[in-house]
Formats: sequence, structure tokens, C-alpha cells
Amino acid sequence: MALDDFVESEVGIAVAATALLVSPEVRTVVRRGLVYGLAAVLKASDSVATAARGVAGDVQQRVAAGGPAAEESRAEGETVRKRGKTT
Repeated sequence: MALDDFVESEVGIAVAATALLVSPEVRTVVRRGLVYGLAAVLKASDSVATAARGVAGDVQQRVAAGGPAAEESRAEGETVRKRGKTT
């Protein structure tokens, strides 16, 4: 076997798979990485959901208070009503 045989990607994958199956330390590290990765994904999705709820709440309050969003909604409604009368 030449040195080039050890550098090929297939050999590297086989060595990594063997180390994963045989070594308890490697399995522990991989398992810990998966757990931390999953925790990060859950935390990020929770943050996105919280931000979306906050934005939805702000829009709802502005519409209820008659803010810019309510004015746009009213203007669109009047346009629709005007179109309905002219046709």
C-alpha cells in the first residue's frame, strides 16, 4: 500500500466509521455533539416563534388602536366598496 491509498476519501470514511464503532470516547463525543446540536435547533426555533408572536401582537394592538395598519385596512375596504358601487 502506498501513501496515496491512505489519503483517499473512501479510506478516511472507513477509518472514521471504524473509530466511531469501536471507540467509546468517540461515541461519547458524537452523542454529546448531537445533543448540543439538537438543543441549539430547539432554542433557535423557540426564539423565532417568540419573535413572530411578538410581531403578531404588535400588529394586533395597532389595528385595534387605529394605527397605520388599521388606516391601510380601512382604505383598502373603501376602495373595494367604491369599486362595487361603480360596476
